[in-house]
Amino acid sequence: MRGPFRIEGYAIASADGMIADETGGYPKSLRFDADQKYLRESLDRAAIIVQGRNSGTGQPNWRKRLRLIMTHEVASLAPHPDIPNARFWNPGGASLEEACAAVGGARGTVAIIGGPEVYSYFLQIGYDDFHLSRAETIYLPGGEPLFAKGHLGQKPEEVLASAGLKPGPTQRLEDGVSLVDWRREPIRRADRSSAARGSKPVDMDRGER
Repeated sequence: MRGPFRIEGYAIASADGMIADETGGYPKSLRFDADQKYLRESLDRAAIIVQGRNSGTGQPNWRKRLRLIMTHEVASLAPHPDIPNARFWNPGGASLEEACAAVGGARGTVAIIGGPEVYSYFLQIGYDDFHLSRAETIYLPGGEPLFAKGHLGQKPEEVLASAGLKPGPTQRLEDGVSLVDWRREPIRRADRSSAARGSKPVDMDRGER
């Protein structure tokens, strides 16, 4: 967890690891009823949704949820002109905690729903869970990969594993669609004490987090 927040990612990717087609758009071929139901119910339990400008607008109740829209077009935080529960957020100008406070979120699950730049940014912060659905028979050649490292040939599962997450059992949502929950293993007290003894001072002038 990051302070009072639990970071959870949600995505459905094609068999070749894409979340958008060659135009950058979300294709109907990745829309499955069971996966949509799973996502909708999960977001209903989340405290705050984080997305890019073009993500998440097709979900029911999306205007009612507390929402952060990541963008480089604002300096730090700015109100959304049409959605009172949403704020535009530039992570370069405001921390996640400051952004959550701006929309009235003090604690709970922060649900990350894309796109690729958003998913990749939260790899640095650290996911507690990543819920990865796979459309097993759908291929999107030339599409947009789930994570930026997909452009280097890495599969989503390889990226999640390298970020310290472990896969749970494969679940079947419906024919052709599977779900795996990737979870960060909790640090045991002994491991935490050893890490603290061996840690180096942080150079605050370098802005390390």
